[in-house]
Amino acid sequence: MRDPRRGRPAAGAGANGAQRAVGGTAAVLAGSVALAFGVGVGLRHLIAGAYGWWMVLGLAALALELAALVMVVRWITGPMRRPLGRLAAGAALVLLTAVSVWTLAPAFMAAIVPATSHGSARPTGVLAGAQEVTVSADDGVELWAWYLPPANGRAVVVRHGAGSTAADALDQAAVLAGHGYGVLVMDARGHGGSGGRAMDFGWYGERDIAAGVSFLADRPEVTGGVAVLGLSMGGEEAIGALGADRRIVAAVAEGATARTDEDKAWYADRYGIRGRIQLGLEWVQYGLAGLLTSAPEPAPLADAAAAAAPRPLLLVTAGTVAEEGHAAEHIRQASPAMVTVWTVPGAGHTDGLARDPQGWERTVIAFLDGAYAAAPSG
Repeated sequence: MRDPRRGRPAAGAGANGAQRAVGGTAAVLAGSVALAFGVGVGLRHLIAGAYGWWMVLGLAALALELAALVMVVRWITGPMRRPLGRLAAGAALVLLTAVSVWTLAPAFMAAIVPATSHGSARPTGVLAGAQEVTVSADDGVELWAWYLPPANGRAVVVRHGAGSTAADALDQAAVLAGHGYGVLVMDARGHGGSGGRAMDFGWYGERDIAAGVSFLADRPEVTGGVAVLGLSMGGEEAIGALGADRRIVAAVAEGATARTDEDKAWYADRYGIRGRIQLGLEWVQYGLAGLLTSAPEPAPLADAAAAAAPRPLLLVTAGTVAEEGHAAEHIRQASPAMVTVWTVPGAGHTDGLARDPQGWERTVIAFLDGAYAAAPSG
């Protein structure tokens, strides 16, 4: 708006535009939380076929906030006379929304997890004799598992990844059982047949693996000690458990990357300013996750690896996922003498066994055999 007497903007016009910009940006940021809830909960539950109130609430939030975003963008850009200015402002607000949702949605996905099921999967072949058992965590939560006793006195707790169940780790468990190892293939808390509330950043891992270790330690047929093998989230849990529980002989973690913002400290060294910005966003993401769950935030993976020494850790990484290699090197630097990294060429995330079955079997079994042989007796 211009003062017709002087051909200049009327008093207060600039201030009004600034107020619109500040108010609109604040509205976009606030609305991004609801959008992140809609994406992380509503869409995820819909895709998983978990039809219920969480899905309804999430999809409703998504629809309402998308409509609100359009209105806010129009409110801010409407008074702008130049089309290019309106386009730039609108694009900036949409980008801000996208970054916010991308940052916050994983926290909702980790804390509000749709139900998972074993489906028709059952142990077969060398695992055909596995029994269904339950073990109790120290907070009273009952955890479901398949248990096959060992032929060699040694046992391994096997943990699956986020959004899946014990059924998704049966192939890895079968390799272990084929070499005489007993296996306790557990459903993570809130997954499959286990009770409690799920937390897909793996923050309950140490507590639940400790319950599995106690179960195995009480079995008379388990005379040679207990190790842990985990995939993705389960791999991160395995690293944490190795650092926290001195009863564990060794751990194998495939596809482990991060479960706290400190696990991504290597971003700053590798990516500079962009990496530091990303670390700030990760801090926000994990901070929100902490508000959404009662699970205690665990120690960073590198700290857990250092605390585990002199017990060994094998990190299996995917050749096609660069982040896994960077994360593994960051963890290895914390305990270089005890951490071994094996990269499976051409493999995708937790795809090592499928990509190179002979290499996976040879590497993992040799590692575990060596770890048990070197472990103190009794």
